[in-house]
Amino acid sequence: MTRVAETGDGSGALRRVAPPARRFLARRTGVLARLALWSLAETGQAFLVGYGVARAVDQGFLAGDTPRGLLWLAIALVAVLFGAPVIRGVFTQLAGLTEPLRDGLVRRAVDRSLARAVPGGAGGTDRAAVSRLTNQVEIARDSFAGLVLTLRSFVFTAAGALLGLLSLHPALLVVVLPPLTAGLALFLVTLRPMAAAQRRALAADEALGDHAARSRAALRDLTACGTGPGAARRGAELVDGAAAAARVLAGWAAVRTAALGVAGHLPVLALLLAVPWLRGRGVTAGALLGAFTYLVQSLLPALHTLMTALGAAGARLLVVLDRIIGPEPEPEPEPAGAGAPTVGHHARPKPAHPAACRPAAGPKDVGARPPAHGGRPAHGGPTAAVELRSVTLSYGARAQPVLDSLDLRVAPGEHLAVVGPSGIGKSTLTRLVAGTLAPSGGEVRVAGREVTGRDPAELAALRVLVPQEAYVFSGTVGDNLAYLRPDAERADLDAAVGALGLRPLVERLGGLDAPARPAELSPGERQLVALARAYLSPASLLLLDEATCHLDPASEARAEEALARRRGTLLVVAHRLSSAVRADRVLVLDGTEAVCGTHEEVLERSPLYRDLTGHWNGGPAREP
Repeated sequence: MTRVAETGDGSGALRRVAPPARRFLARRTGVLARLALWSLAETGQAFLVGYGVARAVDQGFLAGDTPRGLLWLAIALVAVLFGAPVIRGVFTQLAGLTEPLRDGLVRRAVDRSLARAVPGGAGGTDRAAVSRLTNQVEIARDSFAGLVLTLRSFVFTAAGALLGLLSLHPALLVVVLPPLTAGLALFLVTLRPMAAAQRRALAADEALGDHAARSRAALRDLTACGTGPGAARRGAELVDGAAAAARVLAGWAAVRTAALGVAGHLPVLALLLAVPWLRGRGVTAGALLGAFTYLVQSLLPALHTLMTALGAAGARLLVVLDRIIGPEPEPEPEPAGAGAPTVGHHARPKPAHPAACRPAAGPKDVGARPPAHGGRPAHGGPTAAVELRSVTLSYGARAQPVLDSLDLRVAPGEHLAVVGPSGIGKSTLTRLVAGTLAPSGGEVRVAGREVTGRDPAELAALRVLVPQEAYVFSGTVGDNLAYLRPDAERADLDAAVGALGLRPLVERLGGLDAPARPAELSPGERQLVALARAYLSPASLLLLDEATCHLDPASEARAEEALARRRGTLLVVAHRLSSAVRADRVLVLDGTEAVCGTHEEVLERSPLYRDLTGHWNGGPAREP
């Protein structure tokens, strides 16, 4: 997660945004000039509406000249109708400001996101990039358009209305201006703290969305590792923080509403109370009616729109512009004393430090039954089934390593489980061992032979990789099971079906000679077929990359125990922690150090593994 240095009153954001805003507007003086010309027509419109009403009363109806009164009312009506082409012209020119702004913000957001991916940038994945390119850019464009419209309308409408009041009688300004100015001043005082509140509310919303995205991507880890409650607590804290920020923002919105009430209603009330005083100074009935028309039809609606826009759209625009064109966010420090990384704190996997992961004792005889968890093979023996020598893997020349100088040795016949948070490099490890992915540095060997660049047929004879999404083709059940061992006897197929627990599925489909239609099989059933296929394979090394994630715990345990009894070596990317408990040894990838050993040894050495298995302060283990 990232954070941006806050300023208490929002003045820092204003100082950062003001220079590029001035440069942006200075390059578009032509558009601004045309916009001002259209707006001058709105000034004349506002002036004629109130003035026409006043003259219709004084010089027409009260003077007994009805045609003249109607003529002045007709002039006022034409001024109102003239507003439609004025608004059309204004919107035509507005596009010359809003679209270049949007394009510039998109370019800036893309440049910032790309800069984070190269050395010397801020580093890490820019999770807010999508928000800036979609939601925040659109907020900026819409807020800017609304702000330009309302500011322009208020300035030119207010000019026409105030000029009209002055032309009717100067005493009208003496009554109207004080409450109008007081309300506007109170509103302007709220702008900075409201911008700061809007900024905090937006940051809280981003943090909550970031946490939700990470949690959604790691749902299996949260469930399997028992870390869901911690992620839920973090989510609750973020929800509370977002609610608190929203309450502060609502408080300032209430002050803004009070300012709107002062500026929007007191002038009318003051004008009503001052009628006797105004009449005594020669203000005519028509002038009073014209003054009320200026207030109700022009000045107060424009003021209401201005306050609403500045209080909401203006604050949002300032905050969003500062998020996009302001300084680069600073990395959020890790909490003091933090233990193992959790879904709530990982921004991205850190590279594993160089670590040796070798059997504490020698290999078992190939084909021997694996010892119970915690058991070890004896020293010495044949070549390692799997060996990684200072292996480093980066997805791109400038990307941060997923695995960094990792050493690993798996003895023949050993059962190794690999655990760690989502995205830490577990699947990458299996692909490296399988030879489908080449390391950036170091050496990967299977059965003493380097796998990088080896012919696919040779690799197929050495190992079998079973991914999470199992492949079943349209053919008979027997053909699917014997795919990696075409010469398998009927008895071999029956043995695999019994060992992996496929008997009910095979009987439901109609036997080994019945067709297997992939679309009619559940994900768990397809995984059982793929596991039985791997069980029959002549390859000595089986790699399971969360290949049991769609099985229930009992079926998963039965399948893993059957594969562990099989002649050869088993490397499992664990979906549940029970898989790690069943293994001879456990490899924990936690983003900072690779820890390897028996279940008990890793419990002592890895804080992450203790958290995943439910061991705190020496407490008893619990099944996730």
